[in-house]
This record gives sequence, C-alpha cells and structure tokens, in this order.
Amino acid sequence: MIYNEMQIPDHIIELDKNSPLESKKSEFLLPDDTIYMDGNSLGPTTKSALDEIETTTKAHWRNDLISSWNKHSWITLPQQIGEKIAPLLGAKSSEVIGCDSISVNLFKLLSAALKINHSRNIIVSESGNFPTDLYIAEGLESLLGKTKCSLKTVEKSAIIDSLNTDVAVLMLTHVDFRSGEKLDIRAITKAAHDKGILVLWDLAHSAGALKLDLDHDNVDFAVGCGYKYLNGGPGAPAFVYVAERHIKTIEQPLRGWMGHTSPFDFTPSYKPATDISKMLCGTPSVISMASLNGALDVFQDVDMAVIEQQAHALKQTFLSTLTNEAITDLKLITPTNSQSQGSQLSFTHEYAFELSQALIANKIIVDFRAPNVLRLGFTPLYLEHRHVYLAATILTTLLKHQEYLKPQFRERKAVT
Repeated sequence: MIYNEMQIPDHIIELDKNSPLESKKSEFLLPDDTIYMDGNSLGPTTKSALDEIETTTKAHWRNDLISSWNKHSWITLPQQIGEKIAPLLGAKSSEVIGCDSISVNLFKLLSAALKINHSRNIIVSESGNFPTDLYIAEGLESLLGKTKCSLKTVEKSAIIDSLNTDVAVLMLTHVDFRSGEKLDIRAITKAAHDKGILVLWDLAHSAGALKLDLDHDNVDFAVGCGYKYLNGGPGAPAFVYVAERHIKTIEQPLRGWMGHTSPFDFTPSYKPATDISKMLCGTPSVISMASLNGALDVFQDVDMAVIEQQAHALKQTFLSTLTNEAITDLKLITPTNSQSQGSQLSFTHEYAFELSQALIANKIIVDFRAPNVLRLGFTPLYLEHRHVYLAATILTTLLKHQEYLKPQFRERKAVT
C-alpha cells in the first residue's frame, strides 16, 4: 500500500489537529512510511533517549571515564529513574526505583511478601497471567518447598472467591497481555486486604499508557518494565514500587552490594539500605539506564489521564473504520467497555500470525501472540487518527482479498 495515495477523510484530519498531544509527535523518531502499533511490545526511539545515550558514551564515558560515577551521577541513575516514573504511577518518588528486570523484581517482591506474611504460604495468581510471572512463582515454590510457598492459579472470574486467610500474596497483571482486559486495581486490592493478603501488581502494559494511582489504591507492591510504553529501548531496566508503609521492614533476598546501606565501605556482612535503594542488587547498567532516563523526559509535561483518553479515541477511530465484513471475520477479545481496556485491541483469527505478517509487509507494525491473537497497541504520544484509519483500511483490504494466505506470510522466526 502507498499511504499518500489513500484519501484521509476530513473528520479524521480534524481529530489530529485538535489532539492535545499533537506536539509530542516530534519527540519520537519513526520511519516516515511506517505506522507503528507495537509500542505495547517495544516503544519506539525518542530523541531524548538517543541524546542521553550519546552524552553518556561520547562525553561522560569517553572523557571522564570512571569519575563519571560521581561527576555525572551514574551511581544514582536508579533513583533518578524512580523519581521520573513515580508520578506516572501515582506514587511518591521515595517508593519507586529502576532496576533489573520484571522477572528478577518479581522474585524479590514475592520472597519479601512471603516473609512479611510468614504465617501463610499461598501465592494466588490468575491461570492466564503472563507466563514469566507464573514461572518465577513456580521457581520460588521449588526453592522454598510447598510448606513455605505454594502457587495456586485460578480463572480470572474466580480471583475474589479464591481469597482466604491461607493466602499470603495475590499476584496479578493489571492489563492482560493477550486480551488487553484491565482489572480493577482498587477493588481487588481492597478485597485482598480485607483478608489480610498482600497484593503485587505487574504493570508491564499499564505504566506509561494508563492513569494509575497506586498510593490512593493502597497497593502494596508493583513491578513494571521500561521498554514498552516508557520507550526506554530494548532490554531497558524495569522498576519496583514498594508502598511507603513497607519500606522500613521489607527484606528482599538478593543481597547485592548496591542494596547495602554503605556499598563502598565493603563490610563483610550485609546491612540493607533503609530506603527504596534496598531493592537494588548489582551494579546498574549505565547505558541502558541512561536511555530510559532520557526517554522518560517525554512524560514530564503530560497528564496520564489525557494519554489514556486519547488512546481510547484512537481505538474508536480504528474500530469505526473497520467494515462490517472485517469485524465479522475478526473476533474482538478486548472488552468493549473502555473502563475495562488497556491501551491495546486484540483480535482472534485462524490466521492471526499470517495477518500480522501481511500487515507488517504493508508497513503496519503489529504483533502476534500464540495461539491466534492479533494485537495492536494504541499510543497517542506518536500515533495519530490518520495512522489508525489507514491501518484499519489496509487490514480490511487484506481480509477481503485474503492476501494473508500468500506463502511468504507463513514463515515464523525466533521472535513472533
């Protein structure tokens, strides 16, 4: 498809002109001929991230070498990142720190939560949760033994009914990675607290896309990644949130030197920091941290409620552009109620993988999730109504002519 040969309706053009986020588009670097709808897997490059990487490598590292740890505050990058992410979560800067990966941070927090609720041994999670979350809980169960840690998975509809006084921790993902369904953080957290259960939320598909209010919702712990909606780059550091009320007493098991109260005293015994820094472990990856630190500048002057509202508007434009035939051919598995949606739309189709590849061949970058889910992310910081109108039009054409059945769209690579 050649985009400039396709006519954009006047009302779509007006929607873009009136967008409160229109000025943000210039802060991202995307190919001119590409419509990027995969920010829910990997956010695109920001100018500020590249600038920060260049400064860190070509100026700081090259010229100031090891003195950069002090001179350019490399040593406090985890805290700097936490300060920038905290407002996006509805949290205090003292409650958030950038470090490690979601998987590692889940291990830390699950271990710590079990120790706090030491008279209980059950971790409850949803059976359809993102696999790594369940894998980490299974690994902890194997390490500690079922008398101290037992993972119980339930269907989403049974979460509330599964909560009882044997449960130590409830671990859930806010937005389902396949369907895009959003859970009610406040209501579920309260139901768990009423039974004395600690709650750990995975915000991988929420942070940077949805308005969050962790402090107001009385959340205990949360994790999230930096490379999706936060645009920190591939493999960007994750973050940890620990509610203020737990910071003094929480004990995490990965006692690396950066979590020590005085790491450069090199004492033979471990003494944890008394603030959120106790969640650190090893030496921070400075270049990755710098990239995320730069990317987060995009969010400094935006309201997360506006981002969420504009994402919903983009989704409505996309859905209203699809023809009735396309809607019949695809099955929308994302809830239709906007209050229960993340910042994505997911459809099932017998040839979902082939459809994703056909769209990519037409410069509409989407993704596929096994076994049959076509997934599209809607990020209003760089996506416009004209983009999603074109994407829906091209998807309709592909479905109508069954172009996705061509042999070249069947080949699967290591990453899908």
